[in-house]
Amino acid sequence: MFLNIYKKEMKDSFRDRRTLLLTVLLPIIMMTGLVLFYENMISDGANETYTLAVNESFGTNEEALFTGIKNIELVKTPNPETTLGDGDAQAALILSQDFIKKVQKGEDATATLIGDSFSQKSSQLMTFVTTALGNYEFIVVSERLSGQGIPEKLVQPFTIVQKELTEENDGLNLIAMLVPLILALAIGIGAGPSAADLFAGEKEKKTMEALLMTPVNRMTLLTAKWLTIATIGAITGMITLVVVALEINFLTESLKSAVSFGDNVYIIIGVALLGSIVYSMFVASLLMITSIMGKTIKESQSYSTPIMMIAMFPLMITTGIGINELSFHHFAIPMMNIFTILKELSFGIVNYQHLGIMIGSNLVYIVIAFIVARIMFMKDKWVMN
Repeated sequence: MFLNIYKKEMKDSFRDRRTLLLTVLLPIIMMTGLVLFYENMISDGANETYTLAVNESFGTNEEALFTGIKNIELVKTPNPETTLGDGDAQAALILSQDFIKKVQKGEDATATLIGDSFSQKSSQLMTFVTTALGNYEFIVVSERLSGQGIPEKLVQPFTIVQKELTEENDGLNLIAMLVPLILALAIGIGAGPSAADLFAGEKEKKTMEALLMTPVNRMTLLTAKWLTIATIGAITGMITLVVVALEINFLTESLKSAVSFGDNVYIIIGVALLGSIVYSMFVASLLMITSIMGKTIKESQSYSTPIMMIAMFPLMITTGIGINELSFHHFAIPMMNIFTILKELSFGIVNYQHLGIMIGSNLVYIVIAFIVARIMFMKDKWVMN
């Protein structure tokens, strides 16, 4: 009887075009947008062309400062700041009159760089310009020291060598944020419509009463509906992981170069799928309660909205936490633990102890949520409209 109810609910769910749309198409569109957005964020700008507004007194000697940077186009204008404000350049550089000559003579010279650090292109261009001016400054200082017969080591007594604890890079850090975020959103969006329809929808359509009059045990009915929600969420999660992997592999360069799992690739994929299934079961339990609470589909969706919003907070918390700083509570707290597990997996780390904590804690929360849902479902005031 249980399997028959489960099969029936699955068929009904996938006959609904809205479920198919939210389960398959919407997550794919959302994931594609986020993947391309993050790829653009970590791009080094090597293939971009940037426009730098400079004053008209910018001569050949000044232009030589940027000969090594081919993707900077110089635009001479009477007022570089105005040109920048009009959107005809990404940054403006104003050098004092006879800048190079004054520097060579040891006179005061100023370089004013204007840009918008919140703009990706402007920020990248300002970095290029700052690097070029810094290199020129180093050359000038070295020449002056040599002219005075002073060794460079006198002003640079030691060298600072900075090493990262892990071989992580910006692309890998973004993947560690991107994949859990997309997975959490996709599972919630995919399972939400089915959850609302299986309980609140039955009450709204006046079919719940007829369903309860059948000789089927309420616990069996509740379990079959919960498993349907969890299955749809798990399917959405699997589609999410597959599509993200394909998009990173075929549509990106920076993100693709950041991923290197080596011989652990199949283990990591398996653990990621297992984590998404467990997370789907947990979300299904919460969505089942909100659907039982709602008298209509719209009301049920209103109750489930905060669950989708809460899933965003773990991203804010785990973003600033290093891999070596993760502790027991990060893997024991629901919703947060899917972020921490996938963050470890993104760095190629498979920690079975952490995985066990994540699965065990989620199972505890699922049992608690299931007990609450069963108590509610056994009372007519929650299942009758």
